[in-house]
Amino acid sequence: MEPAKVSVIVPCYNLGLYLDEAVDSVLAQTFHDLEIVVVDDGSTEAGTRRLLASYEKPRTRVVRSENRGLPAAKNLGLLHTRGPYVCMLDADDRLEPTLLEKSVAALDADPSVAFVSHWLRTFGDEVWDWTPESCDAPALLDVNTVNGAALVRRSAVEAVGGFDESMRDGCEDWDIWLSLLEHGYRGAILPEVLFHYRRRPESMSRVMMRGEGHPRLYRRLVEKHTRVYRDHVGSLIVRREDDIASLRRHIHDLELERYQWLDPELAKWRSDVEALERKAARHAGERARDDEFATLRAALDRSENERALYARRFEEERARMRAAAEEERAQMRVAAAEERARMRAAADEELAQMRAAADADSARADVALERARVHAEALRNERDQYLHAFDTARALALEFDASFNRARAEAEDLRGSISWRITAPLRFVYKAMRRLTGRGGS
Repeated sequence: MEPAKVSVIVPCYNLGLYLDEAVDSVLAQTFHDLEIVVVDDGSTEAGTRRLLASYEKPRTRVVRSENRGLPAAKNLGLLHTRGPYVCMLDADDRLEPTLLEKSVAALDADPSVAFVSHWLRTFGDEVWDWTPESCDAPALLDVNTVNGAALVRRSAVEAVGGFDESMRDGCEDWDIWLSLLEHGYRGAILPEVLFHYRRRPESMSRVMMRGEGHPRLYRRLVEKHTRVYRDHVGSLIVRREDDIASLRRHIHDLELERYQWLDPELAKWRSDVEALERKAARHAGERARDDEFATLRAALDRSENERALYARRFEEERARMRAAAEEERAQMRVAAAEERARMRAAADEELAQMRAAADADSARADVALERARVHAEALRNERDQYLHAFDTARALALEFDASFNRARAEAEDLRGSISWRITAPLRFVYKAMRRLTGRGGS
């Protein structure tokens, strides 16, 4: 079976809250000859572990390992894919629907191009566009002008040995582009926003920029790619001078803004403070007015710094609360799905028990009905016997009545006969003798 033309590798470490959005943006591509491999880099967050334990998406597989860092996760994804073109997509970012189609077309059209980048737009707690024009030296030596989701030829990545797994703190993608540049490969940038990069407080790019993180990583890149930096040091210095000049112009604009707006505002505040000072002088005996004056004066001294600090803290707290709310909603969705499944199983079990009980009641009712039918049959037989006996007794009674009537008729005939009348004196004598002898009778 032929491999997919594009392999999209999605490293994921505790980013289950955003993973569906990233994978769905790949499945929504207008280019369909692709495969997706999600690399679980030893996630520890409960929601992410639950999601990846049974993750099912079209053309998507999950590969797991212990936590070894982002560059190692990308190398593991390379081992488990076969497409000649590779796209590395962080689990919290997303692609425009035409990114793969336009990037594949650019690589197919020019075999000398090893990777194709594009413009990006941030989303999340910051929104701005990054529109670099060149990914050649010295531009790429100065700043990373190639975004992490650039489409690259697998053969080129393998030729430079893949990603440097020691660069766990960031810039591993910048390092791979510099390695390709150092080995004679070149890239191109499509002048169109095709990639969306999420900005959040805990993102690696923000952590890397704090303190000495970025200077240390940049120094490491220079030491690792000394030859190419040495070859372009003159042009790089010119670029830095241009940047410094641009920063100076920006500082000049800020100073102009200070003169035009901030100083008048400060003058107004000073005037207000002076008015309060005069008021406080008039009411020197009132301690509360002195406290108000001191508070306002201190507020004037630290107002600018505090406003900036509070604004930054507010933005960070809002981003943190938004991320926490999103994570909680994801956990609630998972918990609700589990509860629905449990309730459905319990309902099915209860329905099965009710059906079994109904079947048992029906069987008992059938037995009772059969017994009633047998008893009714016995009662019908007994009734038929009683009816037969009654008919027999009634026939005997009728026969007895007929015999009695015949006997009475014969007695009447006897009394009316001549012999009965002839023997009447004899019966009278007989009765008299019995009374005389004390025997009685009639």
